[in-house]
Amino acid sequence: MALRLTTFRYLSQPKRGQGLRVGTTRRPPRGKKERDWQSEGYFDVWFPLLAPSAALLARTEIITKADYRQFCERYEREIMKRSEARRALDLLAAIAARTPISIGCFCADESFCHRTHLKKLIERRAKELKLS
Repeated sequence: MALRLTTFRYLSQPKRGQGLRVGTTRRPPRGKKERDWQSEGYFDVWFPLLAPSAALLARTEIITKADYRQFCERYEREIMKRSEARRALDLLAAIAARTPISIGCFCADESFCHRTHLKKLIERRAKELKLS
């Protein structure tokens, strides 16, 4: 069974088949009320448990592909060392095996965004759990 997992950028128009839009940033949209997050196009639910830590974000400047690879390695180590984050990967993998979901962030360039690597982590976990 194929995962029904995509990514999106906050404030982008929802796309057909995108399903539940899960926000995976450390902080919610600045200056926005929680009741407005969905109607303004940020996300349907905010799930910061899988966001990069504030410390990682503060010490990382992503300019090149090598910088991004290093960021991804550190981000993955953060996720895998925390039991609750690993269980969150399991949850998103199981949901994506059954219904469409999309993971999102503020970043304009998806090729240097944690959501791209998070998608890979969820896909890998789904294979390990034999969900895909």
